[in-house]
Amino acid sequence: MTTKMAANFLERHRFKQSKKAQIFGTFQEIQFSGKLIWIAPSGEKKWTFYFCNGRIMYATGGTHSVRRWVRNLATYCPQIQVVDVTELQYDLYKIESDPFINSWEYQLFSLWISQQKISEEQVEKLIQSVVEEVLFDLSQDEGLTHQIKEYPSISKPVALIDEKQAIAEVQQLWQGLWDAKFTGYSLNTAPIIKQPHKLQKYTSVKSYKALTQLLDGENTLRDLAVKMKRDVVQVTRLLLPYIKSGLVELINIPDLSAPVSRNVPDLPSKQANPTKPLIACVDDSTAVCQTLEKLLTAAGYRFLGINDGLRALTSLLTSKPDVIFLDLMMPNTNGYEICSQLRKAPSFRNTPIIILTGNDGIVDQVRARLFGATAFLSKPVDAGKVLSTISLHLSQNVINSQES
Repeated sequence: MTTKMAANFLERHRFKQSKKAQIFGTFQEIQFSGKLIWIAPSGEKKWTFYFCNGRIMYATGGTHSVRRWVRNLATYCPQIQVVDVTELQYDLYKIESDPFINSWEYQLFSLWISQQKISEEQVEKLIQSVVEEVLFDLSQDEGLTHQIKEYPSISKPVALIDEKQAIAEVQQLWQGLWDAKFTGYSLNTAPIIKQPHKLQKYTSVKSYKALTQLLDGENTLRDLAVKMKRDVVQVTRLLLPYIKSGLVELINIPDLSAPVSRNVPDLPSKQANPTKPLIACVDDSTAVCQTLEKLLTAAGYRFLGINDGLRALTSLLTSKPDVIFLDLMMPNTNGYEICSQLRKAPSFRNTPIIILTGNDGIVDQVRARLFGATAFLSKPVDAGKVLSTISLHLSQNVINSQES
């Protein structure tokens, strides 16, 4: 390490005495409530801290905000299984927007606590870890500018983090990396095997097999620490000899996709126009109907939710919706029967009927087609697919009516 690199590292290690840390301390003294946004010189990266009476409520942003959230969720709330982050759109559409804290990560914590899926104690530990990671990453960047936005009225926080404890943990991590001689590297990079033949030659069969499974270039050093159930400093100590010898290299990898689909258009807030298409949903799940209602009314459509399958036919025949979403399996009846009965009515022969199902089996799809289904959507529903499916079939109906 050069003298300049060592000086830079030590300067970051003294984060407690930095101007950034002083701002946090000042906020605690004046009991500040609002947002503190740090912006990188390039403008491509920013970090947002949310405060309530001088204490940190949450922090997000930087290079890997989604990865950070996912790995801490896996560590502190293992009962929440997230296979694909984008599937969380279903939960997000149940949440009322907050004018202050517009972070989807934080909003999901609030929702899951209210649903008793996770505890406040779990979330407090999770947020503590997230804040420490954000502070550490923030301490690595220089030349940052900041913006302050004050909010006089804030809803009850899920947790409040003491910035002094968080900064102390950042100091300890810097010290651990210094002692491990792991300097000049980022914990947000992913190790990948660069010279597999040489690595195989210098390691045991067992070690080589383990390394090839872990070092696939898909997980950052922080991700690996969670997978290996080890402290991140221990992971760096383990890998440093391979990195220095050129057998393993560290690469930059993108963040995971956020659960807000980029394919979903901006949803207008205005109320649905009475002349707009009417979309019906027949599903015994109140949650499904409420989620679709929020999504579709925001998009300007009218909505009809029907939870009782036995009264579905009467309601649909009376209201004559333009598109129908129909649950396949319901108590006392099923989607096959309702679909078949609807197709017998002349006014519903060409109405798009979209089957909602948690089973993607080909047998169910073929059977539903025989009963007159138009298309299928898997549960949990994807907001982008719902809107695009409606748009597609409404457009097709217009074309068909013009041709006839």
